Amino acid sequence: PWQAALGCRAAQVLMQYCILANHYWFLVEAVYLYKLLIGAVFSEKNYYRLYLYLGWGTPVVFVVPWMAAKYLKENADWGGSVCPCPVSPSQINLLIFMRILKVILAKLRANQKGYADYKLRLAKATLTLIPLFGIHEVVFIFATDEQTTGILRYIKVFFTLFLNSFQGFLVAVLYCFANKEVKSEMKKKWQLWKLDH
Repeated sequence: PWQAALGCRAAQVLMQYCILANHYWFLVEAVYLYKLLIGAVFSEKNYYRLYLYLGWGTPVVFVVPWMAAKYLKENADWGGSVCPCPVSPSQINLLIFMRILKVILAKLRANQKGYADYKLRLAKATLTLIPLFGIHEVVFIFATDEQTTGILRYIKVFFTLFLNSFQGFLVAVLYCFANKEVKSEMKKKWQLWKLDH
């Protein structure tokens, strides 16, 4: 019936929006960190509203025309297609990622204590930024589903699903639970709870 078809199409539109919103929030995180590292000296302006528009609003700019085109041109089949995005946020994040690594490397070299120490710290910073910026998306950006076959397709699907599924968990562990301030606050709350009970 038409209600089921409408529900499936609505779910497809919502899924496309959520995928794009996820990518654009990676971009917001990258821009925010870049601003903290580089631009904080030049401006004290709050960009919170701009970040909200970029993260939640930009996907609408791509999903609404895609939805209209699907409805007008390909109304029979909505599954399996991906909402096109002319400028990939993952590509922009890769550029910002490389700029941030350059800044981190310069800062680590400027106040290095030992040669091995600053290389280790750079490696740690790099591995920490990869899940935050969604840089893992760039690995298979040129290997589209149509181009990959056989074992390469299985490898791509496995890594894409694995990294996308655990990305939130990885970011939470790295930026929340491994954070010294968060750990000390959790320790205080635990001790208060133990005293109360």
